Amino acid sequence: MPRINQPFLSMNYLSVLYCNKKIVKVVKYLTAGGSAAVVNLFILYVLTEGFHVWYLYSAVLAFFCALGFSFLLQKLWTFQDFSVKKISNQAFLYLVIALFNLLVNTSILYFLVEYVRVWYLFSQIIAGLIVASYSFFVYNFFIFKNGVKSQNIDS
Repeated sequence: MPRINQPFLSMNYLSVLYCNKKIVKVVKYLTAGGSAAVVNLFILYVLTEGFHVWYLYSAVLAFFCALGFSFLLQKLWTFQDFSVKKISNQAFLYLVIALFNLLVNTSILYFLVEYVRVWYLFSQIIAGLIVASYSFFVYNFFIFKNGVKSQNIDS
């Protein structure tokens, strides 16, 4: 039986572990985002169908209701960033990105509903998937780029 080189095994194990951490982060991002999307869709539906608010107004209100929920899940759970000192800066950047995302989301929603004649809830799902696909990279590399693993570290 050939002898297996130990350093090779450790490097292979490290690369698999690194890859698994990345996959776990993406799964957490999708789960947190999916949870926020459920909040968003629920509020959109209730406002539009229950209170007869125009679907675009409902979409904007639902978006902001889901925003705080999403920020906390992404910061604390997905990106494991427990820093308190930089939370106001992160929240501001998150809001700026969210406002841009709101513009993109609402534009896609309007286009799909008014011109393509797609049902507003299905259009919202499509718009949300498009926004979520590029937002992961923005959050990962700019807003929560240095996740702090301990609540005691606050620099």
